[in-house]
Amino acid sequence: MTDVNKPQPFAFAALLIGSCSLAFGPWLVRLAGVGPVAAGFWRLALALPFLFLIARVIGPPVHWPKRSLVTLTVFAAFFFAADLAAWHTGIHMTKLGNATLFGNISSFAFAAWGLWLARRLPSPVQAAALTLAAVGAALLMGSSAELSARHLRGDLFAATAGLLYTGYLIAVERGRGDLAPLPLLFLASAFGAAMLLPLSLLLGETIVPQNWTPVLLLALGSQVLGQGLLVYAIGSVSPLVVGLALLTQPAISAVIGWIAYREGLSTLDWLGAAAIGLALVLVRLPERGLREPKSQPN
Repeated sequence: MTDVNKPQPFAFAALLIGSCSLAFGPWLVRLAGVGPVAAGFWRLALALPFLFLIARVIGPPVHWPKRSLVTLTVFAAFFFAADLAAWHTGIHMTKLGNATLFGNISSFAFAAWGLWLARRLPSPVQAAALTLAAVGAALLMGSSAELSARHLRGDLFAATAGLLYTGYLIAVERGRGDLAPLPLLFLASAFGAAMLLPLSLLLGETIVPQNWTPVLLLALGSQVLGQGLLVYAIGSVSPLVVGLALLTQPAISAVIGWIAYREGLSTLDWLGAAAIGLALVLVRLPERGLREPKSQPN
């Protein structure tokens, strides 16, 4: 039997690769040719056979977990399905960089949850990394603030999605204590797809794409590769590092928007991306421990 609690090799590298792969999601959602909720459904549904086959090859195979884990997986699927519905809606209403940036509010929320769970304060190096990441995110938001009236609704949808994604990440981390990455991702994807299809039909969206290439790439790139590597890494990487790594997505999406849609990139955008990169370097330095909070005098 596979030990799901065993530290995974190359977890940090997997986290970065998965985050970079996820950054292409907003672009593919725009190209999907279906409604935003329908795009979320296809992302999950088309990924299922690939996830199942990969699990059969590298093991452990997908099996029905005990009742408590089923409940946790359903919660994860609900948060993820709601996140995709809100985020994909926002993607069509704002810039790619904005959608990914506001959608990654979860980066700070998940990191904060990890620190709260540990009941400890960040070390000076970690505090510096968090500060740099916050500065980088603020700089990336610079161009968004100028166009806030135009993109306000899309930014709000994306920010809501980020909060929902935090719930998904927390549920996944809890589930990774008892389930291997692929079975957990397969079950969460299956439950999520079952939730999104009725919602898409209720909204009267276009369901069937005329061109299947974008939705297939969305399923393979964002769900199989991106989420697969993220779920793999979550079992071995702290929430703080996961949160900071996810902040690479806004920078990559901003560059994609610049290339594909000529969405402007300012000097502040580039400085913000550099600050986030430096934060990732800092958080991976040898001093990675957390320090206990100082005891209060009686």
